[in-house]
Amino acid sequence: MHGRILILNGPPRAGKSMLAHAVQAEIPGRWINWGVDAFNATLPPVLLPGIGLRPGGERPDLEPQVAALYAAYFAALAGFARQGFDVVADLGLHRDYAAPLDPMSILRQSLAGLPLVMVGVDCALDIIMARRNADPGGGFYASGPGIPAPVARWQEAVHAGQEYDLRLDMGSLTPAAAAARLARFLGSAPIDCVSPA
Repeated sequence: MHGRILILNGPPRAGKSMLAHAVQAEIPGRWINWGVDAFNATLPPVLLPGIGLRPGGERPDLEPQVAALYAAYFAALAGFARQGFDVVADLGLHRDYAAPLDPMSILRQSLAGLPLVMVGVDCALDIIMARRNADPGGGFYASGPGIPAPVARWQEAVHAGQEYDLRLDMGSLTPAAAAARLARFLGSAPIDCVSPA
């Protein structure tokens, strides 16, 4: 039996990583937590920010490699699921690149026939900025007063045109409460398998 694939899609600092940890702790299964940060930690500096490339077409030189990295990443997720492991992945999927690139079409092709749940992770910008300002990650996260342009781009691009099975507001939900909602969803509805692109 194939494992389930749970994609948590939202902007940085929306609460996806904490939710992924809560899924492992609260929802029965053998959940492998392997999202953007874990994957990018395996990459050499020349390929960074890898699949975390932010919206706005800021690194067109890197975009062909990003498409290949997404293909490799989703193929690995498929491999885990085909071996019977459940996978939770926190990502920031968007289509706002300099050249046409749709990670969702790569996802559909790579995960065809596997059980997938797409979760949109929402969070208000003021909460995201409070989190960024509290922990700017040594400058990795844009912070400061107001809303920096990259943060606004993430908020717009990450959910544009996306379809979800479930939406969770991680500005108002604790990770445990959000995981409980996910558990109820997983227990109450059959999980559709991905159709080929």
